[in-house]
Amino acid sequence: MIKITDKLMNTLSSKAKTSVRKRCNYNFHNSNSDCIQRFLNVAEPDTYVRSHKHENPDKIEIFLILKGRVLVIEFDDDGKITDHIILDSEKGNNGVEISPKTWHSFIVLKEGSVLYEIKEGPYIMETDKIFAEWAPEEGTKEAQKFNEKILSNLKIHLS
Repeated sequence: MIKITDKLMNTLSSKAKTSVRKRCNYNFHNSNSDCIQRFLNVAEPDTYVRSHKHENPDKIEIFLILKGRVLVIEFDDDGKITDHIILDSEKGNNGVEISPKTWHSFIVLKEGSVLYEIKEGPYIMETDKIFAEWAPEEGTKEAQKFNEKILSNLKIHLS
């Protein structure tokens, strides 16, 4: 039995806060070759997830909120927002499924946020994600500005 407890999430949250990327994954799958990848993605508000999609092979991705608040965004091929949701279990927005070939990202709105992610495997780093050319690379000054612009356009504030 795999148990997801507050103790585990708090431990991972501490790791995320001190990591360079301001996030931490905790895998439940046994290997990258597993046909279903399952993991906790624990993240802080100043993390940046470059917009990407999963295709060739096509993969769905599921985000379930366990703690905190996270904005999940979908984009068209030109980077225009086509849909979004704020995952917040206290508000009844518990999860979302992203279709294959759909540009998407997420922005963490509350410290100590924890997502349970499910994605079809296997995980092959070189082919898992196709990054959007219109989204800044991770680790650049433009990355945080990109997130700030999305939040401003959607009139969403960090909590």
